Amino acid sequence: MNATVILGMLCVHLMCFCLMFLLISIRLNDRKMGTDVFAAGHLLLGLAYCLQLVGGAPEWGVMSVVNHTLTFCSPVVYVLGAIRFFDRPIPVWGPLLTVAGLYTMAQVLVQAALGTEARHALLACACAVLFFGMVVALLYGVRTFARDLRVEMILFAVLIGGICVLNAAKFMMILDGGLQTLDMNSRFQMVFYLYMSFLGTVLPPAAVWLVLSRLVDQLRVLALNDPLTGLLNRRGLMEGLAAHFRSRTAGPAHLLIVDIDHFKRINDTHGHQVGDVVLCRVAEILKSVARQGDLACRLGGEEFVVIALNADCGGGAHLAERVREAVAFSQMPGGDSHEPVRCTVTIGVSTSFTSAEALDEVLRQADAALYRGKTSGRNRVEWAPAVPAI
Repeated sequence: MNATVILGMLCVHLMCFCLMFLLISIRLNDRKMGTDVFAAGHLLLGLAYCLQLVGGAPEWGVMSVVNHTLTFCSPVVYVLGAIRFFDRPIPVWGPLLTVAGLYTMAQVLVQAALGTEARHALLACACAVLFFGMVVALLYGVRTFARDLRVEMILFAVLIGGICVLNAAKFMMILDGGLQTLDMNSRFQMVFYLYMSFLGTVLPPAAVWLVLSRLVDQLRVLALNDPLTGLLNRRGLMEGLAAHFRSRTAGPAHLLIVDIDHFKRINDTHGHQVGDVVLCRVAEILKSVARQGDLACRLGGEEFVVIALNADCGGGAHLAERVREAVAFSQMPGGDSHEPVRCTVTIGVSTSFTSAEALDEVLRQADAALYRGKTSGRNRVEWAPAVPAI
């Protein structure tokens, strides 16, 4: 088996994975996570290697120039796809056409000034620099934007570092040995395309696995969180509570039911859109006032739950009063008259509890306390009977 056969197999691999990413992107609809861009990258690289197969000797010509431009642009496309995977919106075709135009001009200038050998050296050097930048970005991501994918990022960095080294070696060999280095039957080309085939076999499934992993994470968030406010739903609350009490050092907790006073009046006066804004604003207040580690949940409608973990009666009372005051003194955006909407909350607080199984019981306690608070005038904190009123 020589390098030509390996290159032909690599072309087939790239075109198949191009189709696979394209089909995945179609199924993902609006949230493609860069899969459509990865499909374009595989297409460009596959076309570049097809041109290399049919183009013959590495001489000056339109086919060779197009081949080099496609070869250099394909990793640029992969970079743009990776940026989109990490939810950074970025244009693709404008930057890609700009890079393609600039690199084509650079080829023409280098060919005119230094000849064909220098043009091939330019491609190897440019690819080595580009891949080195990708390795640096991946290692940077381990500590920043991809902390949850550390192992994967390190693996990608090692694999891309290999092709970076091979391109740097090709650059040096072209400078030293001329175009003979590019002979398809040479040992170096055999190693180069074997490694490229290895990457073409390993990296696309790895990228698909990352996409599937991200989709699973999103489904988990949807399953555990309220879509309007981003707070936990009841299922998420149960999981968080169970995780807390599994710890040997877990202390008692207090449950607070927070209900927006006269919420129906807000909806009837200002409309449901403003009502949703009020719900989201109250959710933001709960998240900002709650201590780190406390659980905040939207039960449904205008009812919220905050669970103060590792808190005694004093801590629960302090948190409940802070929530009440924060809402009472906040201005909610919206309203037909462009005046801020003001609202208050009534809070029912349960007795302390020490297990996730007690959730239903403390919910009943807090709900009964909440009802007493509503009948006593609203905008107040009411405790369950077993605890003295605040």
